[in-house]
Amino acid sequence: MKLTIERAALLKALTHVQSVVERRNTIPILSNVMLTAQKGRLGLAATDMDLTIVEQVDATSSKTGSTTAPAHTMYEIARKLPDGAQVEIEAGTDGSLTLRAGRSRFTLQCLPVSDFPQMNDGDLPHRFQIAAADLKTIIDRTRFAISTEETRYYLNGIYVHAAKADGVDVLRGVATDGHRLARVELPLPAGAADMPGVIVPRKTVGELRKLIDENEGAVDVELSETKIRFSLGSITLTSKLIDGTFPDYERVIPSGNDKMMEVRCAEFSAAVDRVATISTEKSRAIKLSLGNNALTLSATSPDAGSATEEIEVGYGGAPIEIGFNSRYLLDITQQISGADARFMMADAGSPTVVRDAADDSALYVLMPMRV
Repeated sequence: MKLTIERAALLKALTHVQSVVERRNTIPILSNVMLTAQKGRLGLAATDMDLTIVEQVDATSSKTGSTTAPAHTMYEIARKLPDGAQVEIEAGTDGSLTLRAGRSRFTLQCLPVSDFPQMNDGDLPHRFQIAAADLKTIIDRTRFAISTEETRYYLNGIYVHAAKADGVDVLRGVATDGHRLARVELPLPAGAADMPGVIVPRKTVGELRKLIDENEGAVDVELSETKIRFSLGSITLTSKLIDGTFPDYERVIPSGNDKMMEVRCAEFSAAVDRVATISTEKSRAIKLSLGNNALTLSATSPDAGSATEEIEVGYGGAPIEIGFNSRYLLDITQQISGADARFMMADAGSPTVVRDAADDSALYVLMPMRV
């Protein structure tokens, strides 16, 4: 194979594909990107066996063919080449790859294309289109609650499924780590009504989120019970799904919480952040003491001392004291785009529901802690 490609186009594509490649690999071929020169195009593919990315970019090919080269090394070369450089890529018959740009010349050792794993996608019978902005909303408002505990692998992703809310068909994304839960609803896209409930892995969610930032249009989604594929322009991301059963999250969303507090989100978030400076690194505990239209936030630490701050809130219920992990409170308030947050509480030992006062599409549940 022999081709010429503009440095900016090569770098952009390599940025996408190399981030799928794991830094440490026991299987050498998984450290490589597969390059395929076709007429007028260069195809790049990388995989970690669970997640595969394929991208097509414009290039001038004088000789078609395929090879594989070290992904991170190629990315670093492209990153360090000068702007506007034309990069000539040629695969030799001795199993090497030569890159030339101006007076720079690099020779990389390749591995055979036959070693590169072929992901058998199988049949992906469920297909629908979703606006990139909607997919971004689902990811941004839920991914902070994805569990990082590998033993509870079925919580290591976002659970996406079709559901009904007040008689209306919705597409729902849910994530939980057992301490907090995030649920987001959007109108159900055409063609998604019969889709199975699937758990999209954390790494796939992260890679997809990066790609969405560069694509304004619709995203084509195809899925089966074991695989999902996202197509964004010239990029295709195919991933295995988490093979597990997501818990019945509806059971942990309380419906009878009768103590409602409304608070200016930015003011509350800043107060939590200030008071939490004193809380211990391990527990990050902060206490909320609610009375008539006033909220006192406090934290104590045997080493650092204590802190309190009072803010005005909308609250007319019975006095209540409840403790939370300050980091979890901040994670949730960062998702609220409106000016006000609404907290629905029952007592110091029961889950609290948090919502954006101006937007009903997202709901958050936070478990209290003893303070």
